Amino acid sequence: MPVTLRRMDVRRLPAWLERSRDEYANDLVTAGQTPQDARRHADESMAGSFPAGAPLPGHVVFDVVDDAGEVVGYLWIGPDTSDDPGAWWIWDILIDTDKRGLGLGRRTMVLGEEYARAQGAHTIGLSVFGFNTGAHGLYESLGYETTTIKMHKRLGRGQSNS
Repeated sequence: MPVTLRRMDVRRLPAWLERSRDEYANDLVTAGQTPQDARRHADESMAGSFPAGAPLPGHVVFDVVDDAGEVVGYLWIGPDTSDDPGAWWIWDILIDTDKRGLGLGRRTMVLGEEYARAQGAHTIGLSVFGFNTGAHGLYESLGYETTTIKMHKRLGRGQSNS
């Protein structure tokens, strides 16, 4: 199913910021943070990336639009945090749950890569939570390689590994 990327209307940005922040906080909780820590971390992250509610220079949030003209997700893309202006990052991508499995995420990723390349990017990266196995498979099939792995273990009382 074909999709296009359309810059998100600035009037929709506040609602998107809230949605993206909430989704990130929920993912952090799923990954093991307390709800309070997750919310604080998500708030700080979004405030740093969207000072005064506007994206940092070079960053853009796109609506993902299907062939019927319906918004089915979003993509936030921009330079990464390094000093390399050609290193870009997919900061957030989401396809609505009921639209997954139709190839929309794959097409969105390809369009995002094309956009980044047109802006002078020579690399693009992203982070994915360990529990998001569907996304892992998609990104690997698109040629993304694992560069770091962060691991975590909950320790219960009296637990032993011997």
